[in-house]
Amino acid sequence: MAERFDNLVEGLTEEQAMAVILADPDSLERPVDKYMAATRLGASNSEESLDVLIQAAELDPEHLFNRITRRKAIDALGRRKSPKALPSLFLALKCNDEAAVINSVEAITKIGAPLTEVDHEKLLGALEGEDIQKRAVIQAFCRLGVPSVINSISPLQDDSNPLVAGAARAYMSKVAQQPEGLDVLIPQLVDPIAGRRRSAVIDLGDAGDVSRLEALVTAPVSMSLRARSAFQLVDPDKKCQIPEEYAELITQLLQDNPQQLKLRKEWICDIEPTEIENNLQHRDEARQYGGASSLMAMPKAERMILIDEIKEKLWSDYVTHYYLTAVVSLQGLEERSDLIRLALAETIPQYTKSRIAAAWGCLRLGLVDQKPLLEELSANAFWLPLKWTCQRVLKQLS
Repeated sequence: MAERFDNLVEGLTEEQAMAVILADPDSLERPVDKYMAATRLGASNSEESLDVLIQAAELDPEHLFNRITRRKAIDALGRRKSPKALPSLFLALKCNDEAAVINSVEAITKIGAPLTEVDHEKLLGALEGEDIQKRAVIQAFCRLGVPSVINSISPLQDDSNPLVAGAARAYMSKVAQQPEGLDVLIPQLVDPIAGRRRSAVIDLGDAGDVSRLEALVTAPVSMSLRARSAFQLVDPDKKCQIPEEYAELITQLLQDNPQQLKLRKEWICDIEPTEIENNLQHRDEARQYGGASSLMAMPKAERMILIDEIKEKLWSDYVTHYYLTAVVSLQGLEERSDLIRLALAETIPQYTKSRIAAAWGCLRLGLVDQKPLLEELSANAFWLPLKWTCQRVLKQLS
């Protein structure tokens, strides 16, 4: 199944990737091809390519390109989800490359195979790293549901770094059934620092306490990140079956109206074209939402002109693409229904959020001609929020 940046390696065959990934970087005209090959082999399914990835996960990291390739190979092994890779991944936990260690922890988690107490001890050893590594290890124990390390993780709920403390509180909620520790994460959802907001969203999803759903829905954090956490809470078995009691909140989240989010005043720009365009391109999604909110507040004639101008310049940028699609959808701008049709037809993974916004736009604008595509997505979309959206829209689209 295609992932976010698979399109970057579309021209690389499995055979080419296997030929280059273990090669001496100094013998290659483009050493960067080594780690592009790792990404390509992550999307393969042959046993031979899996074996090559395992070898790449043990490359000597002295050479920079080998070191980067090793990190990418470890990440790819997590995507392949084969327990056969576990020995190499546990071996990588002992290396002094923090990025490789974190990728190994995350890959072990994605594989999700039963682990022994010895394996748990090896993972626990990685808890001694820097804070970002410590957070990854706590998340692994939380997601794998390992109860034997409660005494090691519980004290970290009061760590001075909120990223470590939040992960520990999520673990204690899910594994030790102590959800009251999550209370401190709610104000963190509107923290001025984007990384803290994002980590709180992730932690609340990991924590498994569905009573926190409403707080997630209104957090000024990327819709895709909030959706991932929200679906963990309401559809933990990944069956695309959401209890009706949560359907309204999930709909609100996926329709993603920036004017319903808890935005700080400093994140909302003036209702002025240059300011709006700059905000939509900001790295912090809270400011992106602030720009979209200001765009929605413009007089309609000016709004339509600005949408056209931004589309002309930035339609290929998947972030701006999403916000333009969302605004047209939310405000039912019939004059720009072509944007809805274009966005729904996008198949590159980076545009999946836009497809969700476009699906809601089909409902608001009554675009019944899009039913065949909506039906296809409702049956076959890999990302559950998109699949559920299309199912929901089809039920209401006459």
